[in-house]
Amino acid sequence: MTALDLAQLPAWLGSLFWAIGRVSGLCLVAPVFSATVVSARIRVGVVVVLSLVLAPLAPAAIDPLSGDGVATMAGQVLIGAAVGFVLKLVFEAVAFGGELVGQSMSLGFAEVVSPQAGGTSNVLSQFYLLLVTLLFLAMDGHLRLIALLADSFHSLPPGVPTIDANGLHAVVGFAAQLFAGAVRVALPAMTSLLVVNIGFAAISRAAPSMNLFAVGFPITVSLGFIALWLSLRSLPGAFEALQDDAWSLMRNLLGS
Repeated sequence: MTALDLAQLPAWLGSLFWAIGRVSGLCLVAPVFSATVVSARIRVGVVVVLSLVLAPLAPAAIDPLSGDGVATMAGQVLIGAAVGFVLKLVFEAVAFGGELVGQSMSLGFAEVVSPQAGGTSNVLSQFYLLLVTLLFLAMDGHLRLIALLADSFHSLPPGVPTIDANGLHAVVGFAAQLFAGAVRVALPAMTSLLVVNIGFAAISRAAPSMNLFAVGFPITVSLGFIALWLSLRSLPGAFEALQDDAWSLMRNLLGS
């Protein structure tokens, strides 16, 4: 019985390695899982627990210490990172939409420290990002992502060719929709603020001596917050539409 267990040890270790590679790639890039505000110990613990749970789904007759094993591990990391990157683009589109709104309401200079970006970002960008993160968790998006990763071991098991050039091209093509998604998020508020700016342009023509900078700035900010409050109703719908496109692309990448 001991000899049988020792003979199965390389297969068990291989399954665990493939699961760790795919889960690590996902957790390095995917939103929520890669949040730097979470302790590194907690993130490592999440990777270990998910890998132990998903390891039985990743059997492969490949020696992890061989050249094929190293190539297979690199492929697993690539799969997880590609899936996480697609979902991250959705969050970045929403954050960029919030930045466009901030620029429209003269809050482009209002910046806060962003743990996600590792620097500073627009305050409305952070506000939108926080909202969609809560929406993502409330809609069980994290559980759906883990389920998709588990299904990927059946549709794209270790040892088979990973994401090809066409799949990577599809990811790059989806990244091109970042600006379209940002406009979809910011359009309601930006349209309202555009009407306000057109009104200021008419006032400047009617009363050239008026100091519009002193008068227009507080009015623009005040009306901007009202437009922001009214436009938040459309944020869940825009975020869900972007998510649907992302889930469809991720399923195509994984062949599920």
